[in-house]
Parts: sequence; structure tokens; C-alpha cells
Amino acid sequence: MSQRTPGFSAVLAVPEFRALWFAEAQSVFGDQLAKVALTILVYERTGSALWAAVAYALTFLSALAGGLGLSQLADRFRRRQLIVTCTLLQAGVVGLMAIPGMGIVALCALVFAIGLIQSPAAAAQNAVTREVFTDDELYLRSQDLRGITTNTLMLVGLAGGGVLVVAIGTSWALVIDAVTFLISTAVVHRYVKNRRVAGNKTDGWFDSARWVFGNSRMRVLLTLSWLVGLVVIPEGLVAPLAQELGAPSAAVGWMLAADPLGFVIGTYVLSRFVAAEHRVRIMGVLAGCSSATLVAFALTPHVAFAIVLLALAGAFGAYQITVSATFNTLVPNEIRGGAFGVIRTGLRVSQGIGVAIGGAVAQGIGSTTTTIALAGVLGVVIAIPATVAWARLNRSVGNARIVPNLNTLPS
Repeated sequence: MSQRTPGFSAVLAVPEFRALWFAEAQSVFGDQLAKVALTILVYERTGSALWAAVAYALTFLSALAGGLGLSQLADRFRRRQLIVTCTLLQAGVVGLMAIPGMGIVALCALVFAIGLIQSPAAAAQNAVTREVFTDDELYLRSQDLRGITTNTLMLVGLAGGGVLVVAIGTSWALVIDAVTFLISTAVVHRYVKNRRVAGNKTDGWFDSARWVFGNSRMRVLLTLSWLVGLVVIPEGLVAPLAQELGAPSAAVGWMLAADPLGFVIGTYVLSRFVAAEHRVRIMGVLAGCSSATLVAFALTPHVAFAIVLLALAGAFGAYQITVSATFNTLVPNEIRGGAFGVIRTGLRVSQGIGVAIGGAVAQGIGSTTTTIALAGVLGVVIAIPATVAWARLNRSVGNARIVPNLNTLPS
């Protein structure tokens, strides 16, 4: 263990990050309630599983629509002001959802709007967090804390969100979510500095995407990040997987919880025992291990072993935090918002496509475990050359912290 590795207390000692972390954490909790509430609300009003699926799909589509385009607003406006404006708008939209008797079409439109508004807010928050820290290792530790917090709250949501929504009702759950956005607005406005605009409003709208795809190091980082589209396949197949393994219905919840639990444990281990410079070197190896773990599903494991495998895949998957932090560090501040939109949108798309293809393959070959194992093999096949490429690129630049000049935007 590196003796100079800072702890979470050092990260939380930074007032601006503490405000951003708190605002995000309590908002994530509210969002977990809202997701459960919306699923129940739509199904109760329509009695249709299709409408419930449509409402869920809209959250993905809106994030996709806003990711590449609206994220660039974080480079063209003051980032604190953009966060404040967006969270205030989100509070209003969720408040409208809480109105009893809201029509199903209007409700779906509001769900779509929430995702659009979230894109520039998330990009601005991501960029501001990188601006807050001048020390790379401290910044990486801050992202560890964010990852642990978010996934822990996801576990809490899986464990008790449904029970709480049933107890207080869907409308009150949505009201709570709206209040969390108001709290975020107040906290960010009060404790985060209102820095000047980072980019230039005259820049080309997709210059950030052109820069990212034109840089070899960025392309490797995108590849490692988007590999999650293969590792997430078991999550989309968890119900038929449990049935194929002869597991009880309760095992579905355990399987869903295994990945985020493993991610929390893996993040803590990396954060506590591995220095940032070493994490950057081994993240390709960890990506390969995360996929390789899934290959063991070819053995049609016992349900307990399957849960352990999913948790291990999640633990190795903690490398994603290092990938994201490295990406944000290498991207120039002037285009960091738009660049974040590229990696985040690709992440969402890869997950959606991965689950869809996984479902189709499982249906075609008639085996969920074989499908998951094949996804693991494909992940390893992609991870190996990406890891080699990353090592070669790092050797070529040595230990210097390289931030390419904006004037080298590829044509």
C-alpha cells in the first residue's frame, strides 16, 4: 500500500467536493425511489407491462439524445449555474409527475424531459469535480467515494425502495425526489464556486467528440469503458438465468445485488491499497478479468457460485472509475463537458445494445449460461489488445501527465 495514498477524509475536507458529493448522494437516493414509483405508477394506471417498459426505455433514450448534444452546454455556460438551473428544472418536472391523475402520455413525456435535463447537469458536475482538485491522486480518491456511495445507494434502493414506495405511495415518493433536487440546488449554489465559462461559444458543436475520437489514448479508454456492455449482460438475463440454474425467485434479487456489492468492495480495495499510478497501469488487466469471470458460467454453476462470480465481475469492474478519472484528467478543461457526453453516452448505448443482443442470443441458442460465457470470451478478446495498446501508449509518453493542445484537433 502506498503510504501517501489519501483517505476519504482528505477528500471530504475539500468544501466544494463535499457539497457536490452530498448533493449527488441524496439526489441518487431520491432517484431510486422515483424509479420504483414510476414503474408501479405506470403499471397501475395501464395494467400493461409494455407501457411500464416504455417508461423505463424513455430514460435511456433521453440520456442518449441529450448525452452527445446537451452535455456540451457544460463548456459554454458557467458550470455551477448550469447545475443549479438544471436541478431546479428537474425538481419542477418531478413535481408535475407527482400530481395524481397525470395522463400516461404526459407522464412519459416528463420522464423523457428529465433525462434530457440531466445530461448537461451531469456533464457540468463531472467537469467541476475535476476542476476542484489539483492533485490527481486526490481526485481519483474522490471518484472512488462517488462510486462507492452511488452503488451503496443502489443496493439500498434494491433492498428497500419497493417497500418504502408501497408504504408512502407513489406520489409522495416522487415528491421526495423533487425535494432532493431542491436540496441539491441550494447546496451547489451556496458552496460551489461560480467559475468562468471554460470553453468558447463559437467552438464547433462536436469539436469535443472529434478530439476524443482523434486521440489514440482516448480511443483505448473508450474501449475499456464500453466493455461494460458485455459484462452487464447477466443483469439483463437474471430472471431466465435463475430459472436455468434452478434457483428460487428470491435469488433474482441476490443476483441483481451481487454486481453493485462487488463493485463497492472492489472500489474500496483499489482505493485503499493501490496507488493511482499503479491503478492506471493495471486497469486493462482488470477489465479482462471482469470479462473472464463470466466465462465460468459455461460450467452451469450452482446459484451460490453464480452469485460469487457476478460479485467478482463487479469487483474487477471497479476499474471503470480509474478509466473515467484518467479520461477526465487527460481531456482539456475547455471541452471536458462535451467529452464527458461522449463517454457517458457510449456507456449507456453499450449497455442497452449488450443486453438486447444478449437476450436475442439466449433466445436463439436456448441457454442463458452459454450466452453469458460467450459474452465473457468476447470481452477478453477485446480487452487483451486494448490492454497491450494502453501499455504501449503509456511507454511512449513516459510518466508525464499529457494533456494535448486544443490546437491539435483532428480534421
